[in-house]
Amino acid sequence: MFASFLRRPPARTPPLGSRGFLTGLFGRKSSVPAIYKPRRERWITPTVVVVGCIPVLTFFLGTWQLQRLQWKVNLIDELTEKLQLAPLSLPRKVNLSVLPEFAWRKVGVKGRFDHAHTILIGPRVREGVHGVNVIVPLIREDGTTILVDRGFISNEIAKGFDFSQPDGEVAVLGMLRLSQPRNTFTPDNKPEKGEWYWVDVNGMAEFAGGEKANVQAVLVEEIFDGHAGDANRKIMHGEPVGRTATVNLRNSHLSYVITWFSLSALTTFMFLRLLRNRSKNNVRAMPRYGKSLF
Repeated sequence: MFASFLRRPPARTPPLGSRGFLTGLFGRKSSVPAIYKPRRERWITPTVVVVGCIPVLTFFLGTWQLQRLQWKVNLIDELTEKLQLAPLSLPRKVNLSVLPEFAWRKVGVKGRFDHAHTILIGPRVREGVHGVNVIVPLIREDGTTILVDRGFISNEIAKGFDFSQPDGEVAVLGMLRLSQPRNTFTPDNKPEKGEWYWVDVNGMAEFAGGEKANVQAVLVEEIFDGHAGDANRKIMHGEPVGRTATVNLRNSHLSYVITWFSLSALTTFMFLRLLRNRSKNNVRAMPRYGKSLF
């Protein structure tokens, strides 16, 4: 047995510092990986999705407002052309179903005012003066009645205004108008209390007597052709001042277009910046260990 031991070749010791030496020293498996596999972050995250959707949404809204702007400009041009046409003569019985097609058209009417059903709509502001608009039923020669917006008077004048004048036949040149939509904060009209806040042509026609009194839901806004000095003089003397023959539809779509497209451009830049930063930080740094083995 001793002889066979002598004939066995001696065990070969791995060189110091080699992988085999470490395996023999600490065991077969090492706690430190031979090759570090970098851990990659996910590209699709809630933040990326939200920031990526905002430019698309704002660009869509900007495009929609651009279309609305073109529609409003065309509408204003169309109504302005209507104002240039010769005044119409209203028939005895107005077809209310086609009235929207004739909105903003000039009309000439004659009759006498029914001052007993005068309506004051307010508050209104003109040239920095607070007041109300005076709407009076006009009984025409054929016995039918329509509504006439005589114009603006100040609150001070309204307190002592003589609502029985003018007496007798009058001639009015005005524009056909429709009911004006109210906003969320406008109160309800209260005819029984004499409180009117927005133009409700049907409601005002009923207040003036309705169909039983041959009152038609037709509103004519009296036109004032004078200049600003004449308007101020009429206001100071307590005379209602009609409106100028111009289209004053609100058109704020251009500001909305600029706002939405600016937001789209800004959020697009933010989205690209986010993608760039994520591409730089996509590979996490290898963690450091406190001490080296050697």
